[in-house]
Amino acid sequence: MDLLRPLDLPALRAAGVPEPFAFGQADRVRFHELDVLDHVNNAVYLSWFETVRIAYLRAYGISDYAGAADRPVLVLKRVEVDYHRPLHLEDVYVVAARTVAYRRTSWAMEYQVWSGGHHCATGGAVIVLMEPDFVTKKPLPEAYVRAFAERDGAEDATG
Repeated sequence: MDLLRPLDLPALRAAGVPEPFAFGQADRVRFHELDVLDHVNNAVYLSWFETVRIAYLRAYGISDYAGAADRPVLVLKRVEVDYHRPLHLEDVYVVAARTVAYRRTSWAMEYQVWSGGHHCATGGAVIVLMEPDFVTKKPLPEAYVRAFAERDGAEDATG
């Protein structure tokens, strides 16, 4: 299994990641990610979600994070994690991501962590598109909405 590269659908399903997730990547638990109880520290899951979110945004053509002056300003408004099963040193895991809903200026993502066919964690986030002033919300471009709906089956939550 390729680590830190987007997995294709057969690899996702083989890792136990269920439909409707169509995007995910694998990695291995590193020593520095452990806490005193010898399992992955709770805060590390947020970093894993960020890593998969960046890959997802690049793959969906939303942001390449290349530093261009006209790139979108994405602000993480909310994030949450539910822990189901601990992970330990050298465990190989898959973090899957998808957009579940979108509004006029924001979208909601869902994450799942799987290892050895076991569901280890679930997470969620709300991301807001902003103008470069970091004050004014910016409407989602049609290309974002189309990618979220076509690739993930995301629903319009404005109504």
